[in-house]
Amino acid sequence: MHIPDLNSLLDFHGRVVIVTGASGGLGQGIAQRFAQAGAQVVVHYHANRDDAQAVVRRIEDAGGQAVAVLADLTQQEQTNSLVERAVACYNRVDVLINNAGIYPQASLLDMSLAQWEAVINANLRSTFLCTQAVARQMIRQGDGGAIVIITSIEAENPAPQHSHYSASKAGVLMMTRSAAAELGRFNIRVNAVAPGLIWREGLEQSWADGVARYLAAAPLGRLGRPEDVADACLFLASAGARWITGASLTVDGGVMTNQVY
Repeated sequence: MHIPDLNSLLDFHGRVVIVTGASGGLGQGIAQRFAQAGAQVVVHYHANRDDAQAVVRRIEDAGGQAVAVLADLTQQEQTNSLVERAVACYNRVDVLINNAGIYPQASLLDMSLAQWEAVINANLRSTFLCTQAVARQMIRQGDGGAIVIITSIEAENPAPQHSHYSASKAGVLMMTRSAAAELGRFNIRVNAVAPGLIWREGLEQSWADGVARYLAAAPLGRLGRPEDVADACLFLASAGARWITGASLTVDGGVMTNQVY
């Protein structure tokens, strides 16, 4: 097989990347990082059109190419339309970053069925629909591709008031492994990135106790940044990870190394 040159491992020129939930802080970081690597980026959003357009402007101002596309990823027709729009704009899809999701809190005893279903739909159903639609497009293209799914350290380590969120992310993790097993014959690699606590504007003020506890537990002594997760996505989508599929890469500053007893 062809072994790529080291200088080309993170070169995404000529490749088309869909980033879901790219109007939010983490998604913005991922989209911009892929653009910096030369990719043509489809900036998906659901509600925050202005933020998505701002991401596109930043990419274009830096000399890159991007387009913002609206879609409700819990609806199959709209998910299919997102992929169709990407192909209409850039002729193909090479990489999917399944980042879209929600992160609410509710206790198990007080949680309504509607709250449960909202998280499962936004985090697990949407990931299934996007993965399926993009995989079908990659198979039509005939030359493989890479899918990276954003899970969470909570897929394997539960947190208070997050039974719905943890369940959705655990489901996404197992879907990653199952998809990798089924899609490998098409040269489509499917991997996961499991972030820990990622910094966002105002986080220290809105959750001071949680931030302090995380910093105390993290061997590397800091919160994550969107670029930390983005670079993990870049690696898993790149030729550098050409023999990696069905894996989950934890990006948490070492928090998961702590003993649980």
